[in-house]
Amino acid sequence: MSFIRLYLRVLRLLAHERGLAVLLSVANLAIAGFAFIEPVLFGRVIDTLSGVGRRPAADIWRDAQWLLVVWGVVGVVGIIASMLVALHSDRLAHRNRLAIMARFFEHVLALPLQFHGDTHSGRVIKVMIQGADNLFGLWLSFFREHLSTFVACLVLLPLTLFMNWRLGMLLIALVILFAALTILVIHHTEHAQGSVERYHTELASTAADALTNVVVVQSFVRLAAEARQFRHIIRRVIDAQFPVLTWWAVMSVLTRGASTIAVILIFLFGTILTMEGKSTVGEIVTFMGFATMLIGRLEQAMGFVSRMFFQRPALEEFFELLDTRTTVPEKPDARPLQNVRGEVTFDDVTFSYVPGREVLSQVNFSVPPGATVALVGHTGSGKTTTMGLLQRMRDPSSGAIRIDGVDLRDVTLESLRETVGVVFQESMLFNRSIADNLRVGKPDATQSELEMAARLAEAHEFIIRQVQQYETMVGERGSTLSGGERQRLSIARALLKNPPILILDEATSALDTKTEARVQKALKALMAGRTTFVIAHRLSTVRDADMILVFENGHIVERGSFQELVAKGGIFSELVSTQLAPAEKKHEEGVAAADAAIAEAEEKAAARATPAGP
Repeated sequence: MSFIRLYLRVLRLLAHERGLAVLLSVANLAIAGFAFIEPVLFGRVIDTLSGVGRRPAADIWRDAQWLLVVWGVVGVVGIIASMLVALHSDRLAHRNRLAIMARFFEHVLALPLQFHGDTHSGRVIKVMIQGADNLFGLWLSFFREHLSTFVACLVLLPLTLFMNWRLGMLLIALVILFAALTILVIHHTEHAQGSVERYHTELASTAADALTNVVVVQSFVRLAAEARQFRHIIRRVIDAQFPVLTWWAVMSVLTRGASTIAVILIFLFGTILTMEGKSTVGEIVTFMGFATMLIGRLEQAMGFVSRMFFQRPALEEFFELLDTRTTVPEKPDARPLQNVRGEVTFDDVTFSYVPGREVLSQVNFSVPPGATVALVGHTGSGKTTTMGLLQRMRDPSSGAIRIDGVDLRDVTLESLRETVGVVFQESMLFNRSIADNLRVGKPDATQSELEMAARLAEAHEFIIRQVQQYETMVGERGSTLSGGERQRLSIARALLKNPPILILDEATSALDTKTEARVQKALKALMAGRTTFVIAHRLSTVRDADMILVFENGHIVERGSFQELVAKGGIFSELVSTQLAPAEKKHEEGVAAADAAIAEAEEKAAARATPAGP
C-alpha cells in the first residue's frame, strides 16, 4: 500500500465526523493563510517606513495605521482558529482512537476459530494497541500540522512567484530538495523498517507465550532460556533499526543545512536584486519570512513523513487484520432460529482444514428432538470437529447441517449459538468474578438463578467457602481454582444458559468419582427434553445414550445403542474391552486381596482361641 493511499485511508476513518473535520480543515486553511499574510504585511511595513523623508508624514502614518489594523485582525482571527483546532482536534482524535479499538476488537472476536488458531493472541493485541495509537497520532497531527503544511507548500508557495518570481524560485528549489532527500532515504530504508516491525511482532508473541504459560516456565526452570530468547529478538530489532535511524539522522542534517543555505541565498540574491532596482527591502524581508515559515513547515513535513515511514508497517498490519474476512459469513437475509425443537441432521458432510486432507468424510446422521447421542473414537477421529461444525465455528466443505430442517448457513450466527450450549473439556474461564463467569450463559441472571445453577452443578458449596463468595475473582483462566472447581463452574454456566441443544465435551473429565456421580445426576436433569451430544473417551459415561456414533479417521464406522455395539463385536466392543477389562481386573484383584486378608484374620483369631498344651 503506497504512502498516499494508506494516509487517505487513515483520514477516511473520520468520515462519520465529516462536519467537524470540515470545520477544522477550514480553520487550518485560515491558519495557513494568515501565516502567509504576516510576512507580506511585515514587508509592506518596512517599505512604508523606508519612505520617511521622501513622502509626507501624514501619508506614511495613514498607510502604517491601515497595515497595523489589518495585521491585528489577521492575528486575532488566527488565534481564534488556532484555539478551535487545539480544542477539537484532540477530542476528535481521542474519541476515534477508542472507537477504532472497539471496532477492531469486535471484528477480531467475530472471526472464526481457524483465524485464532493461526494468529497468536499476543500479535493481535499488539497490532490493536499500536495501530490505534498510530492512528491517533496521525489524526491529531493532520489537523494541527499536516493540513496547514500542505496548503503552505502546494497553494501558497506558488503565489510567491507573482510577488517576485526570482526569489520564489529559490523557495521552490528548497521544497524540491527536501522531497528528493526524503525519497532517497525512504528508498534505502523501507525494507529494513518492515523487518523491524516483524521483529516487534515476534517480541509481543514471545512475551505473550511466556506469560500465558508462566507455570510451565517456572516448573521447567525456563526463566533464563525465555529471557535469553527475548533478548536475542531485541538484539535483532536493534540491528535492523539502527541503520534506519542513521539514514534519517543524515536526512535531518542535510535538510537543516539546505535550509540555512536557502536563507543565505535569498538574502544575497535579494540584495543584488535590490541594488539593481528589481526588488525592495520589504520584499527581501517578506521572502526571508517566507523562507523561515517554509523551513518550519518543511521540517514538520519531514517529521510527518518519517513518522509515517516508521508507522507504515504497523498500520498496514492493522488494516490487514481489520480487512480479514470471516470464513463463516452471515447471509444478508439470514433469519433467526426460533422455537427450536432440537432435531439435528448431518447430510453428507465433508470437511477439511487443508484442501485434499479430509478431516470428516460423508458424515450422515439424524437426531430426533430430545435424544442423547454419544460421539466416541480415538483422539483425532473427528468428534470435536463435528460438534464445531454444529456450532458453525467453520462451514463444511460439502454437504449441509440442519436444525429443525433449516440449513445453518441460512440462520443468524447469534441465534444459532444461543440455541447450542457447550460444556467444554477445558473450562475456559475469564479473569472475572465467579458471578460474571456464570452470567456468560445468561447476562441478566439473578442471584437466586446463579445459586440454583451452582447447586445443580455441585459448585455452590465451594463457592460460598470463598472469601467473597460469588464475587470472588477466579484469576486468569481460573488459576485460583482447582480443575474440578473450574469444570463445575463451566457446567453451571451451561445450566444457566438453558439451551435446547447441548454439547458435553468430556464435561466430567476433571472431577473425582464422588463429585462426578453428583454432577452426572445434575446433567441428566439438564439433558431431559434436550437434544444432547456427548463427546466421551470414558465409555462408562455413555451407557444410557440413545445412539452412539463411532468415529474413525473422519468416518462414522458404527452406530447403535451401547448393548447393540458391544454385541456386534466391532471397534466399539474393542474400545469397551480395552477400557473396562483393566477396571474389572483391578476389581477382581481387590476382591481377592480382601478375601485373603479376611482368611488371614480368621486364622489368627483361631490361633488365639486354641488352648495352650500341657
